[in-house]
Amino acid sequence: MLVSVVLPACDEAENIPEMTARLSAVLRTKGDYELIFVDDGSRDASLPLLRSMSASDTRIRYVSFSRNFGHQNALRAGLERARGEVVAMMDADLQHPPELLSEMLVRLEQGFDIVGTLRMDGKSPAGFKRATSSLFYRLMNRLGDIRIEPGSADFRLLSRKAVDLLLSMPERNLFWRGAVAWTGLPTAMIPYEAAPRSRGRTKYGFRKMLAFAMDGITSFSVRPLRITSALGAAISFLAFLYALYALGMRIFTDRTVEGWTSILISVLLVGGLQLLSIGILGEYLGKLFMESKGRPPYIVREESPPPEEGKA
Repeated sequence: MLVSVVLPACDEAENIPEMTARLSAVLRTKGDYELIFVDDGSRDASLPLLRSMSASDTRIRYVSFSRNFGHQNALRAGLERARGEVVAMMDADLQHPPELLSEMLVRLEQGFDIVGTLRMDGKSPAGFKRATSSLFYRLMNRLGDIRIEPGSADFRLLSRKAVDLLLSMPERNLFWRGAVAWTGLPTAMIPYEAAPRSRGRTKYGFRKMLAFAMDGITSFSVRPLRITSALGAAISFLAFLYALYALGMRIFTDRTVEGWTSILISVLLVGGLQLLSIGILGEYLGKLFMESKGRPPYIVREESPPPEEGKA
């Protein structure tokens, strides 16, 4: 059985040698394997290092993008090149423990098509990131049409059936956590504790995390549009009742309607709701616009030579 491991990497030259050594120690007892590193526009020595490692070991392959196209597209590039009957997806920063693959392979052999992982934070990551992660999963599961387990990571093992199904999806900007859950294939989940980052720095700042969350929510549900429509209808109904009240006071009494404060608040509230609705609508239109262009999800600058037929 050939096991493929897809590893997105951006400026991870300090971590790649140790990740390779730990993966090799685990996988050499399982049969044939290949490691596919996807260099997502690194500016450090990642690419020269991968060239050298690939030249000395044919089980190590690499793909290098012309620029940074994002983690999700790096996963797609690796999956498209993976030849294994079993394919693992994990990061190259050593926070996903390679040793867990042994247990994941056992679960896959039990008949599951997907073996996912749940990150048990413990004391890590920092409180702010933990809180935002919790908020993301709550919003995703409330607003989305699929359920994603809180703490789910892009560290998983897939059968060839699952890989082929995922690659058949035509979206160019695919949210993998949602896509994997959407398939409904038999899934097992294994908890793990992420190792602290010992080298390099995180590539996911608050702005990227926010964009990632918006991508996830809008990729698999139109519920945000329905919620804003319902809010708009409710506020319009209340505004109509207030207009009838104001008109009645003007026609049937000598008193004028007072309350400039309430009017100002109403105007600001309705204006804010309109801007929010336009913003949410814009997210969906933006997705349609990007899909309609038909541009490739990534551009390859360089990659290792394809392995010879029949060799790992």
